[in-house]
Amino acid sequence: MNVHFIAIGGSAMHNLALALHNKGYQVTGSDDTIFEPSKSRLQTKGLLPENFGWFPEKISENLDAIVLGMHAKADNPELLKAQELDLKIYSYPEFLYEQSKHKTRVVIGGSHGKTTITSMILHVMHYHEKDVDYMVGAQLEGFDVMVKLTDDNDFIVLEGDEYLSSPIDRRPKFHLYKPNIALLSGIAWDHINVFPTYENYVEQFSIFVDSIVRGGSINYNEEDPEVKRVVEASQNTIRKIAYQTPEYTVENGETLLETPEGALPIEIFGKHNLNNLAGAKWICQHMGIDEDDFFEAIATFKGASKRLEKIAEGQSSVAYKDFAHSPSKVMATTNAVKEQYANRKVVACLELHTYSSLNAEFLKEYKGALDAADVAVVFYSPHAVEIKKLKEVTHEQIATAFERDDLIIYTNPDDFKTFLFEQNFDNSALLLMSSGNYGGLDFNALKALVE
Repeated sequence: MNVHFIAIGGSAMHNLALALHNKGYQVTGSDDTIFEPSKSRLQTKGLLPENFGWFPEKISENLDAIVLGMHAKADNPELLKAQELDLKIYSYPEFLYEQSKHKTRVVIGGSHGKTTITSMILHVMHYHEKDVDYMVGAQLEGFDVMVKLTDDNDFIVLEGDEYLSSPIDRRPKFHLYKPNIALLSGIAWDHINVFPTYENYVEQFSIFVDSIVRGGSINYNEEDPEVKRVVEASQNTIRKIAYQTPEYTVENGETLLETPEGALPIEIFGKHNLNNLAGAKWICQHMGIDEDDFFEAIATFKGASKRLEKIAEGQSSVAYKDFAHSPSKVMATTNAVKEQYANRKVVACLELHTYSSLNAEFLKEYKGALDAADVAVVFYSPHAVEIKKLKEVTHEQIATAFERDDLIIYTNPDDFKTFLFEQNFDNSALLLMSSGNYGGLDFNALKALVE
């Protein structure tokens, strides 16, 4: 097949392009800008566009398919040319379904935990040398690419994102995969720029459950009341299998998972991650891995990239970086670090960086999110609010939303940096939660303070 990518540089898009190249397809693409690591990875395979920009002349009737990325706009010149020629135009999830419609599709959905659960499943499969196709939203240790497609593998494991499919297809991605086996980990309002009400957001998960093929199955986190309600209300003719957080203990900064064979030391920690583990175990069992083999493999799982990722450790100090930004993720991550390091001072620093987190109406959802931290800091950039064309967010609004009298708030990157570098991190755990970089924080310099 001859496939052209409009907006090839995106994290998901470039990984799909690499997967198709590895499968022997003829792949071309365009983008107006491409950042690292996408740029180098595309260049290594000879897929990096010669020039940045949109070139309608690249679009011809010789193309078998167009894959349209979210970064493109509906009036993109290449897209308009493809529509004019009546070429087959796929969104990213549509194309993945097309590649996997004859396989057993395993789809992991949820507002939080889906990257970690998908990563756990793939880690276990890799550990036991069971080859599967996949798409996951993080770079995993031992895996060269984030998307793998073959003609031979029976299973494909897909991280089921609820965000929109393409500029001309406003359906959530996970509505298009039609899973045989599904998992739903949690529901907590997110992406408010797309789903303006909580009810509208929850409805997308109901549609997901109803999209499971007849006779399929769903494993669901029954500790999340919204998940439990949505799954149990579905009239779809599927098997519904609940899971819950397994028993575990924390001793001297080490988490021990209770198993039929006794306490098992594991690398990950936090109630939310143990809950994720329980869901992953069920899915692996559906895929032919027995319980003992799952425990053997999961003991070596260190976590998904940017999810409670340890970036530095000293004799009595440790620092973690996490992608957490939505209220439920921030609370779960902060609680996890405090539980793991109960006898240390936990310094939690949250950057409000996304559309939702910088929305004045949404801020109240963060109530209590940082309560487990001994020192709680919020950083946000008024410039980022301007760029996103949102209403101004004030210091007072943030203080009111979190309902914590001792909350420290910074809007100037230099002031935030000064605060961090003046801290004594002896007997401390530093937690940095952001999908950005705090206005240009040098993480390598910060590591030196902790190590």
